[in-house]
Amino acid sequence: MTKPRRGVLSLLKQATKDSNYLKLIHLLENFVAKILSLTLSIVILIALGDLVYFLIQDAINDPKGFYNKSLIELFGSFLNILIALELLENITVYLKKHVVQLELVIVTSLIAVARKIIIFDLEKYSDTDLMALGIAIVCLAASYWLIKTVNMKNKSE
Repeated sequence: MTKPRRGVLSLLKQATKDSNYLKLIHLLENFVAKILSLTLSIVILIALGDLVYFLIQDAINDPKGFYNKSLIELFGSFLNILIALELLENITVYLKKHVVQLELVIVTSLIAVARKIIIFDLEKYSDTDLMALGIAIVCLAASYWLIKTVNMKNKSE
């Protein structure tokens, strides 16, 4: 009976060695990223189907003017799908290069905050909320510019 325990202890000892442990973590990260990309692809397809259904329903029903609530909802749906595609791109780049590309993450964040501004309902939220979104856009844009500038300098050196 002690022999199987030694085998398990030996296996645990091998698994906790730095190189083996890092391999295990790397495999787990890849597995999680692949599951995330698969589920995100399904979500994108469902959202796309919902958008097509929304467009058909809007075309069938009587138009209520060019600038109405359904148009804002339509823009929100388009941007939701774009954000999901950007997230999928982030995961894909991570799987290929095993690095998180900060530039892509910030662009995705910019799109998400821009979406919030586009669908912002002044009746529901305060002016302060809109100013906070504006400040977030400025900060994200400054971050993007800074990262882009540093990346361009590093490429030229």
